[in-house]
Amino acid sequence: MGDNIDTRAVGLDTALALIRWLTGAENLHYGLWTGLDVNAGNLRAAQDAYTDLLFAELPPGKLRILDIGGGAGETAKKLIALGHQVEIVVPSAYLADCCRRNAPGATVHECRFEDYTGTGPFDLCLFSESFQYIPMMDSLPKCAAVLTPEGHVLIADCFRTDAYLGRADHGPQPGGGHRLSTFRAALLSNPFDVLSEQDITDAVAPSIDLEQGLYNLIGTGFTQAEREMKARKPLVHWSLTRLTHLFLSRKRRENLMQRLTEKQRSSDAFRTYNTYLMVKLVRSQPRPSEG
Repeated sequence: MGDNIDTRAVGLDTALALIRWLTGAENLHYGLWTGLDVNAGNLRAAQDAYTDLLFAELPPGKLRILDIGGGAGETAKKLIALGHQVEIVVPSAYLADCCRRNAPGATVHECRFEDYTGTGPFDLCLFSESFQYIPMMDSLPKCAAVLTPEGHVLIADCFRTDAYLGRADHGPQPGGGHRLSTFRAALLSNPFDVLSEQDITDAVAPSIDLEQGLYNLIGTGFTQAEREMKARKPLVHWSLTRLTHLFLSRKRRENLMQRLTEKQRSSDAFRTYNTYLMVKLVRSQPRPSEG
């Protein structure tokens, strides 16, 4: 129905507004917390450190870059400022508008990477926390089709470890992504060689503690307000409760309250169930024939 509320857009809008308020930018990615106290005041510094590490992996020279799943366009804006040409692929209409606002020098393609029809050629395909959302059967083969013969792929993302047996066994856990062993196997059947690989799991994991702390802060205010309303205005409390039940299933309500009031999502859980990698790949070159 055309009148349905786009809850994803509302959620993204809220998240971006909060991050913008905290940091002055619209970065949706993890922070790199090495040497920093884990608090909201250091979020901008942690995210900038992450971007610096990511950009240190860029191939030399001015590049034509395909930023796949480019978030709100903050990374593209910085790449353009460094002299690179950037095209962004992003499936969300809301994020596409953010990209056009934040990175007006970039070309924005509002579609899934699987449906992208451009041919490039590009010097670099960049996945900054977007690789996990694209089916493995599509991502690397599609990159191979749009890269120059010497082109690179740069992936910065979470991968599930073998310790994660699924939601049915472990419940909702922080992180996500393709299973790391599956990714390793896919590399063997695609035309890429690994140039470098960094495991930065420990450095990004505290982002989960900061996120959970924010949820708990909101949860404290919510539960106190609900308690006061139930005691002082029971009819209003009953009406709001019924309204909530109309829009959220019991399972969604339980998950939301868990996020707001508990601390199951933690940096320790993140480290157990995820490996966060920055991986740089290069197109495999034909081997000289033996004569």
